[in-house]
Amino acid sequence: MNRATLQRLSDERLDDARALIAAKQWAGAYYLAGYSLECALKSCVLAYIDRTGIIFEDKKYAQNCWTHDIEDLIRQAGLKIERDKAAGTNLTLGQNWLIAKDWSETSRYRMSTQLQAEKLLHALTDNTDGVLSWVKSFW
Repeated sequence: MNRATLQRLSDERLDDARALIAAKQWAGAYYLAGYSLECALKSCVLAYIDRTGIIFEDKKYAQNCWTHDIEDLIRQAGLKIERDKAAGTNLTLGQNWLIAKDWSETSRYRMSTQLQAEKLLHALTDNTDGVLSWVKSFW
């Protein structure tokens, strides 16, 4: 899988989430919105590998990339300091990250509510302070 494919998947999963919100399918919308973020962050991980060559410095780096955890992916992409700084200076972005970081791949086994699905989608796509807009600046 390459960066372009992950970026396309991120956009498609976001479109899927929007369609499921419109169809009042909250659990699926919540899951796919978060999955969109996961794909975007994995694209950032590949960009980080390209920039740094870290896989030649840390033998366990590639193994640690096999995760769905948002916070782990932030670290693997080398974005934790940048994200924390941005979230600290922009309170809305910080709040949106607090919502987004709670997503996990196990959400596919939960019955998410309308509020949860709409909050996550908004946190990711807010026009000025959306998490995905911020992530896309690094992918």
